[in-house]
Amino acid sequence: MQRWFFLEDRKKKKIKLIRTMSEKIKPEKSEILSQEWTFTVSVSNIGSKEKVVMAGNIAELGEWDYKKVVLLNHVEDTNIWTKTIIIPNTCDVFYRYAICIINEETKDIIVRRWEANIQPRVIKENMLHPVTDTFGEYGGKQNICRGWLTSQSLVQFKFNNNPLKLKSRFVGRLINIKVTPVKLSFGAEPQIEDSSLSTDTADVEIPVGVFVEIATLDNDPTICNLQPQEQFGREYKPNDIMIVNVLAPNPKSLAYLIDFYSYSTRASVEEPPCHIGYTYVLPNMFKPSEGSMELPVTCNVKHRPLGTIQFEYLIVSPMEDSLCNMETTYAKHWDPSWTGLEVGHRGLGASFKTKEGNAIRENTIASLKKAAASGADMLEFDVQLSKDMIPVIYHDFHVCISMKRKKEVDFTEMLELPVKDLTLEHLQKLKVYHLVEGRNHETLFFDDDLEEHQPFPTLEDALKKLDEHVGFNIELKWTMELSDGTFELNNPFDMNTYVDKVLEVVLKHAGERRIVLSCFNPDICTMVRNKQNKYPVMFLTVGVSEKYQPYRDPRCLTIPAAVQNAISSDILGIVVHTEDLLRDPTQVKLATDVGLVIFCWGDDNNDKNTIKKLKEMGLHAVIYDKLDKYTTKEVKDIAVPTVAE
Repeated sequence: MQRWFFLEDRKKKKIKLIRTMSEKIKPEKSEILSQEWTFTVSVSNIGSKEKVVMAGNIAELGEWDYKKVVLLNHVEDTNIWTKTIIIPNTCDVFYRYAICIINEETKDIIVRRWEANIQPRVIKENMLHPVTDTFGEYGGKQNICRGWLTSQSLVQFKFNNNPLKLKSRFVGRLINIKVTPVKLSFGAEPQIEDSSLSTDTADVEIPVGVFVEIATLDNDPTICNLQPQEQFGREYKPNDIMIVNVLAPNPKSLAYLIDFYSYSTRASVEEPPCHIGYTYVLPNMFKPSEGSMELPVTCNVKHRPLGTIQFEYLIVSPMEDSLCNMETTYAKHWDPSWTGLEVGHRGLGASFKTKEGNAIRENTIASLKKAAASGADMLEFDVQLSKDMIPVIYHDFHVCISMKRKKEVDFTEMLELPVKDLTLEHLQKLKVYHLVEGRNHETLFFDDDLEEHQPFPTLEDALKKLDEHVGFNIELKWTMELSDGTFELNNPFDMNTYVDKVLEVVLKHAGERRIVLSCFNPDICTMVRNKQNKYPVMFLTVGVSEKYQPYRDPRCLTIPAAVQNAISSDILGIVVHTEDLLRDPTQVKLATDVGLVIFCWGDDNNDKNTIKKLKEMGLHAVIYDKLDKYTTKEVKDIAVPTVAE
């Protein structure tokens, strides 16, 4: 089998001495159980408010709890940070360094960057002399990961579809956009007017712990990766997708000044751009998780309307429960040997798309178990919430139900209802029909007496009942806006609540199982990436297709756009539609050349020759139906690995 994430057996065998009755007990030499150890690390490129900390597996290092990290001391006029503590001599000591912001008032920890090698640093029992470490470099590898949301929130501004509509004299001129968070004093006007009158807002003091980063989706990775916002913001070109991330401990206390700059046609290269206008956003203008705004742009000189700016926004809040620690992260981890993995689509496959279907109902425990037994490396399935906010496994947003007894179904009384409007008890106890059955007045499965064949198993059940050595590709089902302005599902749950409920189950019950989280909605991907630090995220995309209606979001329309979104979101990779991939196979290289992992999905995959071709193209995984029929390999040995490799 392909080995993924590993347990490490760190227990030491104890040698027991056996004495005879007549043997005289000799006084033992006192064993030194602990010693002082000086941790020293060299760190470059650290911000003025940032501190270096460390976490480890022992109580003295906080037992991996990010709230109990140990602060190192900075050696003045150097890039060296150091700390001497007492460590035990009775076990190996594992540890990592991180760069954090520490709120002096609340003592909240904001993790900015941390060491992300799968194996942490180690001080062996027999090590006698400390060494000077280099942040992010050890074991012959360099791996530094962005932090996640611990106490701070992420407010994301999305500028796309040519959002600026200005007076005619600015038509054809390129405009720079800059977003500046400003501390808001309630009961008074926000203190932003003076800075707006200036040609430079660099003198506006950014509150402590607030960071502004910007990315433009582009083939150039230097601007596609999130970077600190510059003095005059960034140029917005026609059809650009510009993302501005504001990380803030308390976003409700901030207003957001949006400034617009433009270079004069007569300006020299050295001259700064002209400040042409501004608008601002107050915190009470935001909805809880997502939305859009259209605001007036005020002229910087005459203070009259200059035009409008339209943008979408996303607010990502930290999870209430601290379910993440600093022991390890798989968020950007992928071993080069993990290629051509076979992933069972909805378990053993979709069972309602064709007349042939599958003998086992899709997205059930039985289907998942059968695919696992047939040799699946991973199982792909869809998760959404019941009315009582329990994550259940089901693909479609709607179901058909009949209120009559199961054996007395009158198809004329079918009701189509959203899954989200039914509790778990309703979903599992009522006679529920798939939309295909309800609309065609035809029952396709007669499995009411088979417990593991019933629809709507909970995510927790799947995590507990499936062998831990088969991985899960969990797709978070979320409504998408189509190109005609309609939605797949109306009035969904709050986005933060939905993601929190799913992640809570995964983080509590996944154990050592390998997990990949994915979604067609790029904002959900952003949320999942920022709310937790353990599992990788992949962006699902339809791309160019004749089979499916396109989505409205431009990030979803092509494979190149998906690649750029994955880079800017700092996620593991993309899951592309095979129809688009077969149309232009060179697109695989677009992803792999920038270090992304790439899976594929689609009906085209349900063919042995196509599966073989996709593997030869370099796909890391192929998601397909009827894995028991189309698989090209033997059932795996699923013995538990006990030693890290």
